[in-house]
Amino acid sequence: MLELYYVPAGSASCRVRFLLTEKNLPYQAKVVNIREGEQNSEAYLRLNPNGLVPTLVHDGQPVWESAVICEYLDDAFPQPSLKPADPYQRSLMRNWVKYFDEQCQPALIVFNWSIRVSPYASRWTDEELQDRLARIPTAARREAWLRAARSPYTEEERANALKTLVGVIGRMEVALAQHDWLAGKAISLADIAAAPFVWRLRAIAADEFSRPDLTALNGWWERIAARPGFKVAFDQEFTAHKN
Repeated sequence: MLELYYVPAGSASCRVRFLLTEKNLPYQAKVVNIREGEQNSEAYLRLNPNGLVPTLVHDGQPVWESAVICEYLDDAFPQPSLKPADPYQRSLMRNWVKYFDEQCQPALIVFNWSIRVSPYASRWTDEELQDRLARIPTAARREAWLRAARSPYTEEERANALKTLVGVIGRMEVALAQHDWLAGKAISLADIAAAPFVWRLRAIAADEFSRPDLTALNGWWERIAARPGFKVAFDQEFTAHKN
């Protein structure tokens, strides 16, 4: 049995839900309410000691980190495979996944937390904030929540983050001009990893996608958006405006 602890609009959660549907794997959905701090509860930390979402539980065994979850699922349920058979194309796939996780994810957090987290975290009293911080297991995450509540990202930080995210556009265009998918002729974990970032970026910087030189990328987006996994995973609108 598969259980997925996730946040509906979370980019990492969307990535795993996309893959699960692409593989036609049934799972029990368990939504984690991060506003209430459920990711830092004792029960959840027993599954994921980092207090991050998503977490997959397969036959009682927890797996965490979205990239690891996706590769685990492709190993555990190899058909249809989402890893290229060719070793070189598989290396391309892993380099793309690494790029999205290490370069794009930190930049996207600047927008996600500014839009989704700061508006409500800033309303906590000092006592409420300290109570929540005390339950967060990692120093980096405590610092992120402290920033969200008391020192939101600046316009300069948002501009730098956007520059990083927009940089992925040209890089993807070059790759997709050579083949339909990022790592070759078939959809792979690289495309699954890319989808949340392009989805977010199309909301944050929609004008960038009207450029006439992005025919390959926009064609890829049409193919991605038509996938059954996409329609399930990205079922909530992402807005670039605070709510």
